[in-house]
Amino acid sequence: MGTSTVDDAAVYRLSDDLALVQTVDVFTPVVDDPYHYGAISAANALSDVYAMGGRPILALNIVGFPRGKLPLSVLEEILRGGADKAREAGVLIAGGHSIDDPEPKYGLAVTGVVRPDRVVRNVGAQPGDRLVLTKPLGIGIITTGIKQEKTSPESTDQAIRLMETLNRDAAEAMVDIGVNAATDVTGFGLLGHLYEMTSGSRVRARLSYRAIPVLEEARTLVRQGAVAGGTARNYEYLRARVEFDGLDEGDQLILCDAQTSGGLLMAVPAARLQALTAALARRNVLAAQIGHITGEGDGIIQVAPY
Repeated sequence: MGTSTVDDAAVYRLSDDLALVQTVDVFTPVVDDPYHYGAISAANALSDVYAMGGRPILALNIVGFPRGKLPLSVLEEILRGGADKAREAGVLIAGGHSIDDPEPKYGLAVTGVVRPDRVVRNVGAQPGDRLVLTKPLGIGIITTGIKQEKTSPESTDQAIRLMETLNRDAAEAMVDIGVNAATDVTGFGLLGHLYEMTSGSRVRARLSYRAIPVLEEARTLVRQGAVAGGTARNYEYLRARVEFDGLDEGDQLILCDAQTSGGLLMAVPAARLQALTAALARRNVLAAQIGHITGEGDGIIQVAPY
């Protein structure tokens, strides 16, 4: 699996029972604290491997840093945050590469392993599948509000905790139970990543807005203009591909919110929904059933208030 698909990572088969999973992710700061920025960046990069059903084992740091503008102690904290998160995941950071850059950038190139017969793709959803989401929406709105100095300290701390939470436990439950498709919710927002799933699977989906978990302050901030450029671009792209029923623009933007280190979105057969929910609960992963695959089709997503 590579550039011919829109999966979350590349997969290279080494043998009948072993394949490599490869991904890379780098971005600019989303929070002010350099340690948390490093930890969030690492969790975000590792997430692509988890979304494929893989286990990350090795990573390389990728750094852009304005050495003439910021003290190296800031870079030290960024790398410490990334190293601590990698250690939590059981991943070895074996080196990396840095360049002098006007704006800080940090991320990881990650290598994982997976059995070829247990790879989870972002296509393959079937009519009747239930859609399950881990982690609430609104993270991108909260971080945009931080940049605009609108976000409360409480919501900032909540968003940091969510972004630093690994998707490892959710992925383990997903692989144990078996799902038809999965992806992580990141830059294209919930609807963007779901549309990749539905269009690639040649199905349609229906979401219940009331069932979708959303960070409470994000509902207020989005109506105060805390909308990132990526979210606005998602919204423009998706308006022709999503049928919104009774939702105002603020609610629609939340569903298009460009997330950083968001949760997993899974399409699970209805017969396995209860088992998946129980497996997630055993691992203390909060999850919500937010909709279902309605049937075969052209990828169109319907969103109803209830």
